[in-house]
Amino acid sequence: MTQGKVSVTNKSNNESDVQPMASAPPSYEEAITVGSPCYSGAYAGDAEMLTEFSWDDQNIRRIFIRKVYTILMLQLAVTVAFVAIFIFCEPVKYYIQTNPGWYWASYVVFFITYLTLSCCRGPRRQFPWNLILLSIFTLSLSYMTGMLSSYYNTKSVIICLGITTLVCLAITIFSFQTKIDITSYHGVLLIFCTVLFICGLVLAIILPFGYVPWLHAVYAALGAILFCMFLAFDTQMLMGKKKYTISPEEYIFATLTLYLDIVYIFSFILQLFGTSERE
Repeated sequence: MTQGKVSVTNKSNNESDVQPMASAPPSYEEAITVGSPCYSGAYAGDAEMLTEFSWDDQNIRRIFIRKVYTILMLQLAVTVAFVAIFIFCEPVKYYIQTNPGWYWASYVVFFITYLTLSCCRGPRRQFPWNLILLSIFTLSLSYMTGMLSSYYNTKSVIICLGITTLVCLAITIFSFQTKIDITSYHGVLLIFCTVLFICGLVLAIILPFGYVPWLHAVYAALGAILFCMFLAFDTQMLMGKKKYTISPEEYIFATLTLYLDIVYIFSFILQLFGTSERE
């Protein structure tokens, strides 16, 4: 009996002396498949945290949309102010029309800032450089829009501003209310872009030999329709829960696209319905 007790005691002591072997770390493929504990909910409370702070959360998406439209309203206010100064102030109108170099300088600034904000994630997300670049972009495009408006009759510019406001408001309400996923029709946008590019190329080739009013009208109509479609597309990307969505971190890019769509809609509507001052 004593021997048996001793053997049992020795066995338990030997087992307690054996140290458990550490498990080998998972491979890269296993880590990708299983997922990191802080994102897979392996730790207690992670599921609630991800549910509360997920990018798809309605509160975060609502704050994101509010931020985008606040910045957009400021941009549009600056653009309308430039247009008003350039069409109502005769000395300013005369100066910008007799000095076209400022237009081309603003176009270069517009193009550089647009490429920087569209293609470079760092400057687009780094505060305050993203707001500085967006402000420069807004000022340059506002100058170009104001100069374009200065060549048209004041009443026609105001009418085109009203038409643009109603059209953009209707498209925005439609994009928010409809169940149609407009972001899935990106192939249609590509076809329209191709048609508009070919039409613009033909117009540029023919223009030195003579102005063709009906071709210019077709080009302006196609441009207005295309950017109305782009506005609906970008608005639904802003909303989320569609085939393509914009991350709430990309509020600068979302504002940039919406602002550009609205300004181009106005410029094409102005070319389509505006009355030149020479007429």
